[in-house]
Amino acid sequence: MTVAYLGLGANLGDARQTLKDAVVCLAQQHTITVLGKSSLYRTAPIDAGGGDYFNLAVKLETSLGAHHLLALCHKIEQHFGRERPFRNAPRTLDIDILLYGDESIDEPELIVPHPRLTERAFVLVPLVEIDPALEIPRLGRADAFLSAVEGQRIEKVKSPCQCLLEALRGGNEAAAKPAKGGSCR
Repeated sequence: MTVAYLGLGANLGDARQTLKDAVVCLAQQHTITVLGKSSLYRTAPIDAGGGDYFNLAVKLETSLGAHHLLALCHKIEQHFGRERPFRNAPRTLDIDILLYGDESIDEPELIVPHPRLTERAFVLVPLVEIDPALEIPRLGRADAFLSAVEGQRIEKVKSPCQCLLEALRGGNEAAAKPAKGGSCR
């Protein structure tokens, strides 16, 4: 069994629900055990078109080889309507293999660790949330790269229940309703 980390993102359709459903899809695979899931984050697109993205990371254990895991990720993307009309097009679902054990893979169809992992807040922040001491093979600790991405917009999306609890603690009923996008007012 190998521990792997996946990055999931979407900015078309009901992106938040799609991400939740995709994690369920992963967990239902007999070859995968989901060990952890980050919070949901809303981020600005980087080198891509469309509206804001919703992102999260998943830590899993799998008996699949890296290429079979990639094929499964593509199958799940297609199930959720992923189209690839052009590079960095808006998407209903994107699943990237960020890390696969301590392996380094550099092939045309698969590069692990993901080549832009250390340059993207939408990848690093959820990864460090799941595993604060995470080591990226050949590069070092993931949290060491956070300062390089601190200028990128990323915000944790709070659930309606989190907003209600915050409002009750603070006595602010107006804050009990999440604003569009999921952040409390």
